Parts: sequence; C-alpha cells; structure tokens
Amino acid sequence: MPCYIYDGSFDGLLTAIYDAYYNKDFPEQIVSRDNFIDNFLITKVYIQTDEEKSKKVHDAILQKISRHAMANIMYAYLSEHENAGIYILEYLRFGFKAGRIVDSYLADDRVNNINRLVTKVTREKHLLSGIIRFRLLQNNIYYAPIEPQYNTTCLLGKHFAERMSDQIFVIHDVKRSYGVFYDKNKWFMSDISIKEDIVFHENELFYQELWKQYFDYTTIKSRINPKLQSNHMPKRYWKYLIEMK
Repeated sequence: MPCYIYDGSFDGLLTAIYDAYYNKDFPEQIVSRDNFIDNFLITKVYIQTDEEKSKKVHDAILQKISRHAMANIMYAYLSEHENAGIYILEYLRFGFKAGRIVDSYLADDRVNNINRLVTKVTREKHLLSGIIRFRLLQNNIYYAPIEPQYNTTCLLGKHFAERMSDQIFVIHDVKRSYGVFYDKNKWFMSDISIKEDIVFHENELFYQELWKQYFDYTTIKSRINPKLQSNHMPKRYWKYLIEMK
C-alpha cells in the first residue's frame, strides 16, 4: 500500500485526504515530509498541496458532517501524532456516511482514535492557558517562551489577546520556532528566529524575585507532595516556570 507524504501544512493534509478519498485509494500512512521515515517496502506518493482541493474537503466537512468535526480534525492534526493523518482519513470516510451524528459513535475506533487526540490537545491548551509566564522585555513587550508537547501555541492567541488586550506580547514556541504575536489590535502567527540575547526590562528580575518569594511564602511545607504536583503539572512544563527555578 502507498504512503502519502505531504508538506506538513493543514492544507497539505486536506489535499492528501482529497486524493485518497476521490481516487478510492487506501494509503497505509499519511505523514508530513519532516516525519517521514523511508522504507524500501512502501510506495511513496508525494502530495502537492492544492488549495482548491483543500477547500473542497473543508467545505464538504462543514456541509456533510459538522463544524465540530472540522474542529476535531484540526486538533488531531495539531497533536502531531504519527498516525494522525490516517486516523483523520478514516474518521472522515465514516463521517461522510454517518453525517452529523458521527461523534455519537463513541465505541467506534474511527471516532475514538480522533477523540483521544482531541482530548490530549485540549488538555494541554487549557494547562498552558494557566501556567504561561510572561517576561517584560526592554522594549516593553511581554515575552513567554514555551515548549508544548503538542502544537498548541496557535490555539492560545484568542485567550491571551482578550486577557491582555492592552499589552503587546509574544508567545514563543521554542521547539517549533514560531509564535503568537499581539499588537493591541489583532493577534497573528509568525516564524521566530532569535539570534541575539533577550534583554529584560530593568524591573523584570526584581518582579521575578518577588513572584518566587510569594510562591515560597504561600507554600505549606508540611504538605509538599512532588508526585502529586508533577501529576497536575508534568515536569516537561517546568522549564519556563519562574517559580520553579
């Protein structure tokens, strides 16, 4: 069976879905170019991203299934799971037959596979909304570095634009070299390449120290439970928490 290889973009994924669906093809895998591992036993099919094909799939999902299904496949895509592409194809094949009630088939693997990925991405999105720590830079921009497990940075723009509407900020996904920017009017995404040292505002280190003192002061020493703490906030997120340094 063939392996579909696309450019890693969401449009590229939908183009691969279009080709597989309308060609009545059943690929073994649908993977991004960066995640593809070559194997001489498989037939490689390179997908050329086509915005027209992508739009047709997008519109078909909204019309024949639901807006909720569209959100599901977006979140599954953002999970970057190695099987996300093929899971999405199977889910949509089923969805085009079942229609709007597709997500009621909770015991069906085609639905359950997507739900599990959506749950993981949703959990991380909510977690990051509460633990992101901004630093004030010399140019009065609030900067927050993060390294999320899933590609959830793009889901944070609306939340923080509403929460910090009077500030200019950047949420930097260090792992994926892009970020969410807000300029007091709108938020948008862009690639980030930092070649110089980040310079903090003259008051930033003072406020960081105050925050760490507050964190220590409110901690009940006799009830410290590292295992429970890491269950609620996995250690992979501690790197950029000011109070954990």
